[in-house]
Amino acid sequence: MINRRTLLGLLASTTLSVRIAAASSKSSPAAALDTPGGLPDKPRRVDLAAMGRMPGKRGGTIRMLIGGQRDIRLMPIYGYARLIGYDEALNLQPDILESFETTEDRIFTFRIRQGHCWSDGSEFTTEDFRFCWEDIYNNRELHRGGIPTDLRVDDRAPVFEILDKWTVRYSWHAPNPDFLAQLAAPSPLKLAMPAAYLKQFHARYQDPETLAKLCKKYRVENWSDLQLKMSRTNRPENPDLPTHDPWRNTTEPPASQFVFVRNPYFHRVDENGTQLPYIDRVLLNSSSADIIAAKAGAGESDLQLMNIDFADYTFLKSAEDRFPIKVNLWKRTQGSRIALLPNLNCNDEVWRLLLRDVRVRRALSLAIDRTEINKAVFYGLAHESANSILPESPLFKPEYARAWAAYDPEEANRLLDEAGLPRTHPHGIRSLPDGRPATIIVENAGENNFESDVLELIADHWREIGIKLFSHSSQRDLFRKRVIGGEAIMSVFQGLDNGVPTADMPPRELAPTADDQLQWPVWGLHYLSGGSDGHPPDMPEAIELVDLMRAWRRASTFAEREAIWHRMLQRFTDQVFTIGIVNAALQPVVRSSRLRNMPDKGLFGFDPTSYLGVYLPDTFWLEEEV
Repeated sequence: MINRRTLLGLLASTTLSVRIAAASSKSSPAAALDTPGGLPDKPRRVDLAAMGRMPGKRGGTIRMLIGGQRDIRLMPIYGYARLIGYDEALNLQPDILESFETTEDRIFTFRIRQGHCWSDGSEFTTEDFRFCWEDIYNNRELHRGGIPTDLRVDDRAPVFEILDKWTVRYSWHAPNPDFLAQLAAPSPLKLAMPAAYLKQFHARYQDPETLAKLCKKYRVENWSDLQLKMSRTNRPENPDLPTHDPWRNTTEPPASQFVFVRNPYFHRVDENGTQLPYIDRVLLNSSSADIIAAKAGAGESDLQLMNIDFADYTFLKSAEDRFPIKVNLWKRTQGSRIALLPNLNCNDEVWRLLLRDVRVRRALSLAIDRTEINKAVFYGLAHESANSILPESPLFKPEYARAWAAYDPEEANRLLDEAGLPRTHPHGIRSLPDGRPATIIVENAGENNFESDVLELIADHWREIGIKLFSHSSQRDLFRKRVIGGEAIMSVFQGLDNGVPTADMPPRELAPTADDQLQWPVWGLHYLSGGSDGHPPDMPEAIELVDLMRAWRRASTFAEREAIWHRMLQRFTDQVFTIGIVNAALQPVVRSSRLRNMPDKGLFGFDPTSYLGVYLPDTFWLEEEV
């Protein structure tokens, strides 16, 4: 059998892929690029010189490799067009909006750029906000639970007002400090939708006969499913759906290549007044995830971040001598590159009670030799840490990173003895209260090769304290179902998404607030659903975190929010609700040697940087070949 490293070398040695790549990058622009466009009366001006970059020129095609059709969801994240967004320093500023005003963190007034259009040329006005509010969120056939939880404060919806054609206002009875952060998120809260296009799929505006024909055409059961399908923005599979993103999809799935072309009505310009984006087209080519690193190293991608990892760095760096690529290392922003997540909602009653005992969680963390893992898997370049925030965050304190993260098997053994787990089985394996051997099966999605290496090392560490560890891989959807359904005792995944928060960012990851938090998914579902699903937490420490999260949402000053963040970080790390291993790991980023304005160094993560988003890939441009 050919191993992965051998495969990388074989694929990199061929020149056929390079010839294909060159032909692709020189192809003529699609006819759609010639569509007349326009700018708002007051476009957003990007000062490239102030960012240490240079104005570029329009044109060209860049290629990216994706592991499957679902990865086209990355384009709206990369493009990062938001009503309000973060800059590189993680300060909020208007983007699609011309301006915004806040009063007491509870009244928000938004001003639209006059003359701004959706990508199909239809006018962008407050009608698009009204449609989203009135015809989507307040329609029980589309939103059975009513106004989304993210728009509620103390379970009360805001007052929505249209002040004029260009101005809207949202007012709450109490502060809603995470409202703007939700708008700047990688998957943002939607406030406006292209009404002129979507009304044709809505029962309020379309006759039943036509809706029935459309449902048949698009293979859905009813008009509400039709509306949801045609308006999906997180996976831009509908080429006709207007957007504000820098590039719009022109390819209907299924396909092996997706072509995104420049939005002719994009709202940003450089300091010379040249409309962005500079790049004409982005081609997303599907490939097996296992060979994407090899293809990127062979010059088949002009910009590659996903489906490559630090284990590929040596190979990719050596490919710079053979192919026109440049490889840089960015710092990952997760609270832990890899973390163990004890399922406090698992169905196994014995393990559920044990995992809710903080002594057991602390012991499992203390038994891990993070230095060995760092050296063996991350070449000693990561930082050994609990699952917590990074020094780049203004909220960072060393004690959060150190919490129960030292290697101390003696203390781990003492805690497990104290928790009532005696060593009565062969080879010193401990016994559970019901007599079973203390065996933990760690579920994983099988998407990262290094996970198995880390788990093998942890299995050796835990055996020394009388715990047996086995791993079980399954496809991601099944993996999540097993965890949410309580079938998994423990899982392995990355740690906190946002390891570089500010006090103005919501601390929701530190409390049970979502069903994708694998350490307490049922409690998270209860919060996410507004109490209509799941179960409320019944652990005092978890209840405290939810109360603190709600207190943060009511806080009216920065000092109050900062204090709450620190209380939550202290509780979250001291209680070891998740077991972090290392953070600040390095991520290879591959780009064409012709691609300009892409930073050599950056923070790599989903939230809050949206991977490439805060670095404005619409300002990247291609230098002509010599």
